[in-house]
Amino acid sequence: MAAEQHAQPKSDIEIAQAASMRPIVQVAAERLGISSDHVLPYGHYKAKLDLDYVASLDERPDGKLILVSAITPTPAGEGKTTTTVGLGDALNHIGKKAVICLREPSLGPCFGVKGGAAGGGYAQVVPMEDINLHFTGDFHAIGAANNLLSALVENHIYWGNDLGIDQRRVSWRRAIDMNDRSLREIVSSLGGVSNGFPREDGFDITVASEVMAIFCLASDMADLQRRLGNIIVAQTRDKKPVRASELKAAGAMTALLKDALAPNLVQTLENNPAFIHGGPFANIAHGCNSVIATRTGLKLADYVVTEAGFGADLGAEKFLDIKCRKAGLKPDCVVVVATIRALKMHGGVAKDGLKSENVEAVKSGFANLKRHVENLRKFGLPVIVSVNRFSSDTAAEMGALKELCDGIAVKCVLADHWAMGGAGAAELARMVVDTIENEPAKFEFLYPDEMPLIDKARTIAQKLYGAADISVEASVKARFKELQDEGFGHLPVCIAKTQYSFSTDANAKGAPSGHIIPIREVRLLAGAEFVVVICGDIMTMPGLPKVPAANAMEVDAAGRIAGLF
Repeated sequence: MAAEQHAQPKSDIEIAQAASMRPIVQVAAERLGISSDHVLPYGHYKAKLDLDYVASLDERPDGKLILVSAITPTPAGEGKTTTTVGLGDALNHIGKKAVICLREPSLGPCFGVKGGAAGGGYAQVVPMEDINLHFTGDFHAIGAANNLLSALVENHIYWGNDLGIDQRRVSWRRAIDMNDRSLREIVSSLGGVSNGFPREDGFDITVASEVMAIFCLASDMADLQRRLGNIIVAQTRDKKPVRASELKAAGAMTALLKDALAPNLVQTLENNPAFIHGGPFANIAHGCNSVIATRTGLKLADYVVTEAGFGADLGAEKFLDIKCRKAGLKPDCVVVVATIRALKMHGGVAKDGLKSENVEAVKSGFANLKRHVENLRKFGLPVIVSVNRFSSDTAAEMGALKELCDGIAVKCVLADHWAMGGAGAAELARMVVDTIENEPAKFEFLYPDEMPLIDKARTIAQKLYGAADISVEASVKARFKELQDEGFGHLPVCIAKTQYSFSTDANAKGAPSGHIIPIREVRLLAGAEFVVVICGDIMTMPGLPKVPAANAMEVDAAGRIAGLF
């Protein structure tokens, strides 16, 4: 979510609470032509679409798919979600039929430091409080399904262990949608023989769980159940994999996820339709909303605007190499979001100095934006740079940025959707439409399926991160070989690393080159059908900051929330 940009009297939540929302059944009917028979309301302003109706859309042609990504994030703010919402509103503003597809926010960042994922200013999706908190309960269902599998693993071992699970090689971890560093590594089953067999265990945040990844990549209910059954939870003493299907877990897990799998429909402040469904992080997971939601949007609208988390080196790469590969999607255009403030920060300016004009810092920080643009072009996609306007931006700074963008032949447009809604991004919308119509995408993946897993990781590090090479210890190299020999070499890789740099050093701003990417661990997600490559010191369970955002939240006597962004 973008930081405060103008001298507006209202916070994001106050703007959202003042919104004139329309009943979601009306939004579905009037904007998308969906009968109320196919809309499953959760109150007045949010709903799910019936999955049978979603399946009936398969024969319709697809609309155009627009991916919104960003430069490497900084504390200065970039506004990727805000731009996604603003561009969707702007396309409707200029007379196009468009929907947006976003991820559901995780409670961890909402109560931690990052904030929510509903946009900002006058480019938001609503009801904002619901979306950022419990919404339609999807994340609760995902966490419950994940932890049901944990319980079934422990129960199987307790009652005789017919599958011969080696308790030292149970790899399935529990999940909770909260930042809680104390749960990263735990010892479970203490208290005597009646409580099972003590062993080391741990939690991941729900958005990093394999169940979340499966949920977002499944094409339908049957595919969901198949993928859940393929989850590998442990190994036997002779290192044979034990799958969830052998524990007869997939059916019950699917039952918990049955209602959640239907895509969620809400609206923007301008009453345009938005699908918000699924929510994996892009630094430790694949960072895209659900395949079902995206496909549904493509069947119902002429333009679909979707986002992928964090910078283009993480979210966009995973969207293109994992989601598009698995779902057969072909994007038509990419919008890269930047701010003058963030570019100055990448150019070496401290946060407290960002309001002062500094053209040289913009020029220096441009290296980060340039690499993201060049990286996306390696996928054969046309790229547009959208500059999210702040009141402190100067004409000289913007002029320098446009000149730099001209130098690498990329279109650059200033957008003011934060303050003006869709009208503030109308020029961006027209530029997107013109680009799609006149510069056809020639989409291709960064690497082929048949490339060995270790070489896929090296390719991403060298081609996208500017690294000289990867660093792989003997045990990790052996794990790569083991997965290759077991027939998983065709899977894509999902790099888990810090979102704050092209390197694994979060403080290395700009466009560092020649560094080494250290690979700490390799995890197989056989149900999600990709391999997670964990780099540097990235954690799959974040912690809260010294002063969590939760400390500023309260609810008044009327039940109205304050302090939520």
